[in-house]
Amino acid sequence: MNRTPYRTLIALLWLAPVAIAFRYWQVWDRLPVRMAAHFDAAGRANGWMTREISLLYSVVFLTVMVFIFSVVLYAVQTKCELSKLLWALLAFFQVEIWTMTYMLDSLLSYNLYGKPIAVAPLSLVTGIGLLAILAVAFSEKRGPAFSGAEVLAEETHSGKLWGALFLLPAIAMAVIAMAIPGAVAKVTIAGIGLVSLAAFVMAWDGFHYFFTRHGVEIRTLGFRLKSIPALQIKTYEIQSWNPWQGLGIRGVGNHKAYVWGKTGVRVEMYDGEVFLGHSDPQRILHDLNIIKRYQRS
Repeated sequence: MNRTPYRTLIALLWLAPVAIAFRYWQVWDRLPVRMAAHFDAAGRANGWMTREISLLYSVVFLTVMVFIFSVVLYAVQTKCELSKLLWALLAFFQVEIWTMTYMLDSLLSYNLYGKPIAVAPLSLVTGIGLLAILAVAFSEKRGPAFSGAEVLAEETHSGKLWGALFLLPAIAMAVIAMAIPGAVAKVTIAGIGLVSLAAFVMAWDGFHYFFTRHGVEIRTLGFRLKSIPALQIKTYEIQSWNPWQGLGIRGVGNHKAYVWGKTGVRVEMYDGEVFLGHSDPQRILHDLNIIKRYQRS
C-alpha cells in the first residue's frame, strides 16, 4: 500500500513550530518586553517571562510535541498495515498540534490586545479526540460477538506491576501540570497524565479471555476487544514475548497482541495472527484444545 500520503502528513506536523516562530517574527516589535505567560483559574495573569524566553518556550514546546507525535506515527506505520485506526491517530495528532499552535498564538493576542486566553478548544479537542481514537480502536475488526455462547473457560492476564509503573507518570504529570506555566502546556501535560492513568487502570484489570465453542473473546474493563472464531484458528503454540516490542494492546487489524508479560500463545489464523499473553501459557493451550475438540465432534 502506498504510504507516501501518510508520511507526507506526518512531515506537515513540523510546520507548526515554524508557524509559531513566524507569528512571533510578525509581531516582535509590538510585543511587551515582559509578557504574561501564566494565568489563574479566572484567566488573570499571575506569571510573566521575557519575550525571548516566551519565543524559545513556544518553539521548543511545539518541537518536542511534534517529535513525539512523529516518532509514534512513523514507528507504528512501519510495523503495521495502514488502517482506520492509524489514520484516526494521524488526524488526532494533526488537530492536536495545530490546536496547540492556535493556543500559543492566543497568548500573543493576549499580550498584544488583551484578548482572554481560551483553554476550552484544546481541552475539547483532546477529550473528543481521545474518545474518537478509543471508539475506532474498539470497533476495528473485532470479529463476531460470542456473548450468547456457553463459556467453557476463562483466563485472566493482568499486569499489575506494569500498571504501577503507569501510575507513577500519571502522578508526575498531575504535579507538573499544576506547576508548569502556560495554559497550553497545562492541558497537554494533563492529557498525557490521563492517558497514563487509563493505561494503569487497563493494566490492573488485565485481559480476560473467554473460551466458548464458537471461539475466543478478548475483553478488558468489560469491553470486547476482539473475537477469534474457532473456524479461523489454524495453529497455536507457546512463544516468548520480548517486552521491548511493547506491552498492552499491540498491532492493528488482524495482527495483534494482548500482553503484559514475557510469555503467551501465538494463535495463527487463516487471515492473521493473535498473541495471547499469559503467565501460564499451558492453560491457554489447554483451553484452545477444548475448543478444537468441540469443533471435531
